[in-house]
Amino acid sequence: MKNKIYKYDFLIIGAGLIGALAALALVKKKFTVLVIDKKNSINKDKRTLAVNANSVDFLKKLGVWNKLKIKPQPINKIVIQDNYNTQDLVFENDKETMGNVIFNKDMHKIAIDKLEKLKILVSGINFDIRDVLPNKKLIINKKNYIFKKVVVSVGKNIISDKNHSSVIFDQQHHSYVGFFKHSLSHKNIAYEFFTHEGPLAILPSPNHDKKTSTFIYSSKEKTNKSKIQKLIFEKISESHGKLTFDSFIYKYPITPHILKNNKNYIYIGDSLKSIHPVAGQGWNLGVKDIQTLCNLLDQYSIESKNFNSAYYSRRIIESVIYLSFTSVLNYLYENKSSLNTQIIKLGFNSLVNLKFIRDLFIKQAMGRSNLTD
Repeated sequence: MKNKIYKYDFLIIGAGLIGALAALALVKKKFTVLVIDKKNSINKDKRTLAVNANSVDFLKKLGVWNKLKIKPQPINKIVIQDNYNTQDLVFENDKETMGNVIFNKDMHKIAIDKLEKLKILVSGINFDIRDVLPNKKLIINKKNYIFKKVVVSVGKNIISDKNHSSVIFDQQHHSYVGFFKHSLSHKNIAYEFFTHEGPLAILPSPNHDKKTSTFIYSSKEKTNKSKIQKLIFEKISESHGKLTFDSFIYKYPITPHILKNNKNYIYIGDSLKSIHPVAGQGWNLGVKDIQTLCNLLDQYSIESKNFNSAYYSRRIIESVIYLSFTSVLNYLYENKSSLNTQIIKLGFNSLVNLKFIRDLFIKQAMGRSNLTD
């Protein structure tokens, strides 16, 4: 029938990892979903993901966690060091692993394969988003559709679209990501080093012999491959042994932002907000976006006028807290002053010496508590 209109509950714009997982979660709740994306290929992102305990639970419930071909690498301990404090700050939990490290592209392929099997992914579609509105007819591949809700998951690029209003915190930072092998086991320990030029994170990378790691270094200062490698060698050669770096380092711009509410769209993942990678929680916050969306569907009708605003109000608080925390943390370490030094030492020592505060941080990092509870 030429004029037939296909009616769906959700349209998801963007088939990146968060968009794809959101679609699978909504399908599991028996909603009708269509995903569109302008690309026709799997994400080739070389980065890893630090998946906290809450996100692992989410991926297991979706039935995708155990499909990873490369076994996730557990993080059993996190060690934090800086230039101001002689004692290490250590986060660990004896009840369960702190998190796991996986490859972004591996999980993305699993999610995309599921979407294609369900026949709910349409690739090669590029709309002016102003033409994509809830409860308005939309033509996709010569078919007529109407969607009750429009979910936007197109990543950080959305901030360049003037149709969506953002508050941008451009600190002129870039992140540098790479991999290296080492002669000693990483012992499933992750490290975070705060330097005056920017934070350096070292994570165990998925590999059977525990002798491969990945790094994420972020800074607003000009740097190069040799400087980054020298910094890493200075920090971990004693614990990791001989280091052999991969030939290529990937560079990504960091543009923290918060998107303002828009009654027409539900924003998830990096479209709603992006934060500095110093906290290692950006992707896990995207999972929480999906969980909040699904939980609201148990409380509100999908056609409720308050649905979008209820979602936004629940997610914006935690997003702003993380954005503020990471921005302030970077500012304190990058700007030397006696006041900043005192603040850093006070906060660091509080976490080292006060177990109940440290436990709160651990629970939050693992996704076992919510800042908005």
